[in-house]
Amino acid sequence: MDLLTTDLCDAHEAKVRVVEPMFSSYGGRAAFHGRIATLKLFEDNSLVRTALEAPGGGRVLVIDGGGSLRRALVGDQLAALGVKNGWAGLVVYGCIRDSRAIGEMDIGMFAIDTHPMKTVKKNVGEADIPVSFGGVVFTPGEWLYADEDGVIVSAAALH
Repeated sequence: MDLLTTDLCDAHEAKVRVVEPMFSSYGGRAAFHGRIATLKLFEDNSLVRTALEAPGGGRVLVIDGGGSLRRALVGDQLAALGVKNGWAGLVVYGCIRDSRAIGEMDIGMFAIDTHPMKTVKKNVGEADIPVSFGGVVFTPGEWLYADEDGVIVSAAALH
């Protein structure tokens, strides 16, 4: 069953929060959904590796990277970890790299843009806290649905 964001918005308008349009899709999976897990960090992707090494269970990792356009928070190696460990997708408020390789992987990947520079590694950041960008608060355990038409969030599953 396809879970189109447009149909979900039509059927559950009062229950969804729509993220401002800002993302491009880079993953091999154009549409994805799942429970939200969150990270808040800035130009340091140490916690991204830690999160993606854990079982994803079909969840979506939402990374608040502060909107930085100076470093890539996810590359092909981390995306491959996400595929291996069962993550449905990632939404990155920042940049990714290795976009060609990620585009061939069975994972959803939304990001603001691409950037070739890797991050620093200082293990600085926070996990499993509410994060906010694009006019929406992303709370761990809530649901995220993403496709070609956008990203929506709901407190409860819509399927």
